[in-house]
Amino acid sequence: MSDLFQRRDGCLPLKAYAAIGDGRSVALVGADGSIDWWCPAALDGAPLFDRILDPQEGGRFAITPVAPFTVERRYREDSNVFELIFTTRAGRMRVTDSLNSGISGRLPWSELARRVEGLEGSVECTVEVLSARAVSRQSWREASPNGDVLHLDGLITAFRASGNVERISETGRGVTARLVAIAGERNTLAVLAGWDVPLILSSLTDIDARIDRSDQAWREWTGNLTRLGCYDGAVRRSALALKLLVYSPSGSIAAAATTSLPERVGGDKNYDYRYAWLRDVTYTTKAFLRVGATSEAQAAFSWLTRTIRRNHGRLATMYTLDGQDVPRESVLDLPGYLGTVPVRRGNRAATQLQLGMFGDLFETASLFVAEGHVLDLATRKLLTDAADRCVRLWRRKDSGIWELERREHYTLSKISCWLALDRAVALAEMGQWGSRRLTTWRRSRDRIRGWIEKNCWSEDRQAYVFHPGTDRLDASLLLAVRFGFPNAARLAATRDAVQRELACGPHVYRYSGVQAEEGAFVACGFWMVEAFALLGERAKAVAQMDAMLAACGGNLGLMHEQIDPADGAALGNVPQALSHLALIHAACALADPDAARLPDSQPHSLTHPSTTPRPAPMAGVEE
Repeated sequence: MSDLFQRRDGCLPLKAYAAIGDGRSVALVGADGSIDWWCPAALDGAPLFDRILDPQEGGRFAITPVAPFTVERRYREDSNVFELIFTTRAGRMRVTDSLNSGISGRLPWSELARRVEGLEGSVECTVEVLSARAVSRQSWREASPNGDVLHLDGLITAFRASGNVERISETGRGVTARLVAIAGERNTLAVLAGWDVPLILSSLTDIDARIDRSDQAWREWTGNLTRLGCYDGAVRRSALALKLLVYSPSGSIAAAATTSLPERVGGDKNYDYRYAWLRDVTYTTKAFLRVGATSEAQAAFSWLTRTIRRNHGRLATMYTLDGQDVPRESVLDLPGYLGTVPVRRGNRAATQLQLGMFGDLFETASLFVAEGHVLDLATRKLLTDAADRCVRLWRRKDSGIWELERREHYTLSKISCWLALDRAVALAEMGQWGSRRLTTWRRSRDRIRGWIEKNCWSEDRQAYVFHPGTDRLDASLLLAVRFGFPNAARLAATRDAVQRELACGPHVYRYSGVQAEEGAFVACGFWMVEAFALLGERAKAVAQMDAMLAACGGNLGLMHEQIDPADGAALGNVPQALSHLALIHAACALADPDAARLPDSQPHSLTHPSTTPRPAPMAGVEE
């Protein structure tokens, strides 16, 4: 087997995993045929399979050739149904993996199906279906009249397999079996799961048929997406990855499907990303609008506004996928990926103040309207209240887009507050709501811009800096170009400074000094594409885009949070929404730079006479 797919200390390289999903959960399929991650009840629920974090004893659903093998991996075209083709000296076989859906969409239960087809000769395989230790402490096997099931702390599961699968042993954690894939024969294996509900034990014929039905559903969904020229293939694959992160019971969107995959092996930046960040939900909503996935965009934006209203207008950094408070961070007793600990559940950034969420919310609302859609009265009220809150809070220090423990007056946070009020003014002038607060919003918007120009620009660095009082750079300031912050010359200079000091080839690190702690941040590389394209340097934008796609292309188009520029190794959680949506926005900027801007609000920002900056003294800002 290729070195890329060899296990080290029980762990596959992160690039060796593909993702499949059903609108409720995501499973990670390893290149050796082992499904090493799956939380069947919900993306942010307890894992049934967790071998990726417990490599020696963790839960898995493995179908692995006994003899040495090579493997080909591929998604079916325009689909999230996945195929592995194994070749040994004795024969070849294909394993087709699907988290199945039904005729009318997501099934009421979870159905992880695997079709094994013999293509040439014969291939002997070991089959393992073992539950995670963390959910099997209160487990028992029940021999029901309709088939054996496992009860695991409220989760009820069943393993179904064709007659050719020879069961060797059964325990409280699962089943070990043997399968010989013979040319011309087909076998179907599946794990069915339900959470505190009766479990449907479908026939294997129905389960197998749903693999192809699910594939067709994915193709139909992808077929309705907008075409985006020469980068259409990469955009469609990223849209499919984002679709995996949509939690269909509520419409929310997870930042990633996993927890605690490290940003540096042996480091401590291992976080739980299985929640709905306000930033990621809004960015993904915009990406779905760009590619024509309007149902997902509407569902996500509606979920977000409902959740904010349910929390009495309070904008939180993140929510659970059903709109509740994210649990306090706790540490799970697992060895971690390549021994990297801690393994976490929950996220301590949930209680941070991040002023960027105001800009994220208003930019999404503006694009929603610009695309020809309509805001309901409750959402308009929510947005006007949010604009008033932004006026009150913009002077405060916050944790910034990078969720740092040290609060500062982060430059991007102030630009995001400018963005929020600029879009609020534009929407008011378009008649989305009354003009009662228009003068206050306009005055505060201009005051914020003046404060940024006075305090956040460094003549020595010829760049906007991370925050006043430092000479450090921040790659997230590349986003200010998309936001339409009205100083193109300074934005271009900042972009060039970021490229000189934070880039390593096409890869870009998040901010000055972080290179020793983590990999390069995938989204930043695509933000660089936007910064070139939207400022009129198309040739450089195309070169950056092509280089990023080449650098990220080693895993079937599936992207993690970070990459190690030294060896191209993937780092961090997967699929990473921010990486995929950044690719989509970059492709949109290249396809049509004018459309990538917000047509109904950015020109207002650039031309309205009231936007002349009026510097505000530091005394008016929280120290």
